[in-house]
Amino acid sequence: MNSALNVLIQETTIITQLRKVASVLNWDRETSMPVNSGKARADQIALILSLAHTRFTGKDFRKSLGNLINLDSGRIRNGDLSPDQAKMVSLTWQDWHRAIALPAEFVGQLANLTSEAHGIWQLAREKNRFDLFAPYLARIVEMKRREAEFLGYDDEPYDALLANYEPDITTADLVHLFDQLRPTLVSLARRIGDSEVDDHRHILKQHFDLQLQEAFGLQVLRDMGYDMSRGRQDQSAHPFTTNFHPSDVRITTRLSETQLAMGLFGSIHEGGHALYEQGMNEKYFGTPLCEAVSLGFHESQSRLWENYVARSLPFWEYYYPKLQGTFPRQLADFDLYTFYKAVNAVTPSNIRVEADEVTYNLHIMVRFDLERALMNGELQVQDLQEEWNRRMHEHLGIVPPDDTEGVLQDIHWSLGALGYFPTYTLGNLYGRQIFDVARSQIADFDNRLANGDLKTLREWLRQNIHHVGRAISAKNLIKSISDEALSARPFINYLETKYGEIYQL
Repeated sequence: MNSALNVLIQETTIITQLRKVASVLNWDRETSMPVNSGKARADQIALILSLAHTRFTGKDFRKSLGNLINLDSGRIRNGDLSPDQAKMVSLTWQDWHRAIALPAEFVGQLANLTSEAHGIWQLAREKNRFDLFAPYLARIVEMKRREAEFLGYDDEPYDALLANYEPDITTADLVHLFDQLRPTLVSLARRIGDSEVDDHRHILKQHFDLQLQEAFGLQVLRDMGYDMSRGRQDQSAHPFTTNFHPSDVRITTRLSETQLAMGLFGSIHEGGHALYEQGMNEKYFGTPLCEAVSLGFHESQSRLWENYVARSLPFWEYYYPKLQGTFPRQLADFDLYTFYKAVNAVTPSNIRVEADEVTYNLHIMVRFDLERALMNGELQVQDLQEEWNRRMHEHLGIVPPDDTEGVLQDIHWSLGALGYFPTYTLGNLYGRQIFDVARSQIADFDNRLANGDLKTLREWLRQNIHHVGRAISAKNLIKSISDEALSARPFINYLETKYGEIYQL
């Protein structure tokens, strides 16, 4: 290997390992840390991440990177690099360029602000008072405007923030996709609301033993191909996936005795994320080639498994008899199609994380519109509560009863994560487009699902997406898979067909 490249990879691997140490500390915080240890743990995580950032932006790293690429233009200096190696260096330069664009003083100020704001957000939720959090959010928005200026953008400030999570998508791209989606989703949700079909959602809200739920969910995860010798599932207040290496990828779930769908689909969702991480090419660990191409693509893997696989009829042809055997008293009187309708029930909800396939993306559009308006100065934070409620009524026909179920429900703004929400909808769109291609290329696909064969799909995803890492951009990856650019049409067709049948529209 080129000696200069070897030095750079040693540096990036050390930085990656530092970040993974912080991830271990965070995983422990969310799963098993004593309740009164939060301050000490926050200090530990902040120290580790500070060390990683300092090393990444320091003069030694700058020198090692500069030996391989022009630090101003991004042009590769060394002609001995293979295409993969050149891509690795180029992506590292892009990440480094964004990191050094933000002054250290600014990064510290933003970190301190969001740390304080998170605690105030929690208090505001408890007291149901947006006015307590509003001054902090106003300061966060102002800081994010400054961040956008530091990073630079072509059309509007939101582009700079979006690039933190989805580098190949612009605000204009989102507007185009959302303009396709919005009228269809609003219309479909209203038509479903007018339907007299009983979706039998009540059967999922009986009493279900927690240990039996967990065991069933773990079996599905194993069938999906989640390697439990390189992973594990724990419980946390908010389900998440974390990875320390492709050989150590962990998930959490949240179980409820009276809501069967919460734990089951939560486990499958996080399992989709975990399969992506376990499927990365280990030989590139510590470099961008062992990282997800984008958060939208990462979300595509969780949504694909949670919705397009696990809410499908073929999936339940195999698993419903097993679930009935696990919970005979609760489910014996309900046939397969009745259960299938129950797990696909649609109803507008104030809470995003509880939303169904039809209404979920409307929640995301509300947040995107509000974030964009805040960044452009078209909306002031003091008017956010009223505008939130207006848009919820416009999109979903409901108005939150209070701030806790409305403008204060999400953690993202308190963390300064403006630009993050659209990746959820992008995941749904990428996921459907990917699923349709996989279904067309895997022989006898539906029968495979109906016979419990999930690993064939896992292997297809591993070869076409997981192993790729960031070697191909998100836009080029979706084109290489489906022969077309990202589109809302496959997702719209899927919803119209599936829910038209369920609700007899």
